[in-house]
Amino acid sequence: MSAPTKAFNTFSAVMLGIGSMVGAGIFIVIGEAGAIAGNIVWLSFVIGGIAALLSGYSLAKLALRYPSRGGIVEYLVQCFGEGVFSGSGGVLFYLSQLVSIAAVAKSFGAYAATFMHTPGHWADIFAVGILLLFILINLLGATFVAKSENIIVIVKVTVLSLFTVAALFFVKPELLSVSKMPPMLDMLFAVGLTFFAYQGFSVITNTVEEMPDPAHTMMRSMFIAIGVVALLYILTSIAVLGNLPFEKVIATKDYALAEAAKPIFGEWGFRIMAATALLATASAINATLYAATEISYTMAKEGDLPPIYTYNVYNSYEGLIISGFLILPMILFFNLAEVTTIAALAVLIIQGITHAGHLLHIRETGANPWLVASAMAAMFAIAWLTLWYTSKDMPLIGYDLLGTFAVAFAIEMALRFFTQRVITRQIDSAK
Repeated sequence: MSAPTKAFNTFSAVMLGIGSMVGAGIFIVIGEAGAIAGNIVWLSFVIGGIAALLSGYSLAKLALRYPSRGGIVEYLVQCFGEGVFSGSGGVLFYLSQLVSIAAVAKSFGAYAATFMHTPGHWADIFAVGILLLFILINLLGATFVAKSENIIVIVKVTVLSLFTVAALFFVKPELLSVSKMPPMLDMLFAVGLTFFAYQGFSVITNTVEEMPDPAHTMMRSMFIAIGVVALLYILTSIAVLGNLPFEKVIATKDYALAEAAKPIFGEWGFRIMAATALLATASAINATLYAATEISYTMAKEGDLPPIYTYNVYNSYEGLIISGFLILPMILFFNLAEVTTIAALAVLIIQGITHAGHLLHIRETGANPWLVASAMAAMFAIAWLTLWYTSKDMPLIGYDLLGTFAVAFAIEMALRFFTQRVITRQIDSAK
């Protein structure tokens, strides 16, 4: 019997990475970050892209040494052992996935309410509605939506690219002038948000077992995907801030990308961009909701990844249902800025810890220690800058973050006490 064909060559891995990154992130972040960094937000995207490349390098090296669908959870266990620390990290990673999905749903709701010209609480109603819709679709086991992901990726990247190219011809130089530049420190503060727009690159590492030649495919796919997305983000940010006055960016920060299409393409441009945002955010929810929550949930609860995930992740629903119930209050009781910031901070800290653990096993992976150390420093530095800046407007953000860590630790201790489960290695590190 012949071995099954490996699904992810360089092209398909790059497409997966681009599709995961160019989703809700750019539609959420460009207005939020632009409201902070003004006309130099493109520099924030440059720094965020460099940080993503460094982090991607470290994670790719870990994936090659410990090829597992468990991803970051696996790397935490390999680096820190099967203890409470790595177990809490696994739980925290699961919780961060929930927060990220809540942020995407909130973005969908904001764009849908704007698109439909519906005031009041309709944004939350749309956000909850799209979440429940995709939970239902996944419970029914429908696969047609998943199969359409490549088409959706092509559509949203094409629309964004066409908008950016066209918008660059209409840029008003005075809006990008040095005289309108905010303090450089504001640009650094925005990096935490722009890095969030790159989140999704780590999904490439989860495909390592499906790569025919991972030693050559993994790193190349990671760098190409992040590089292409960085170029698109930088040019898009220039196009948006070069067509919208800073005051307008602040006023429309939840849908600034669609608003920037108005001066060029009129009301139809706004509607097309808003529709693309809806498509991108909906596809991001669908792509992330089941696999991320179910796999992360099972790793956190059971401590291992059952063989069922090698074949068909749709055979278990417990994680999906519980995750849905946990996401709903996040949508209803957090505003978009808070949800996005908490998700960004959680991911930054988890990745920083993972890179710190990587340094302890640098000989096993053969990675460049300076690049891994730089990745670790970048994650913690961006997290600190983000926390410092957002604490001015959201003084409880630090407590919210600490509360998230405390909840993760409490859940880990409860699971160990009541079920005696331990998050275990999926890959034999002695090999």
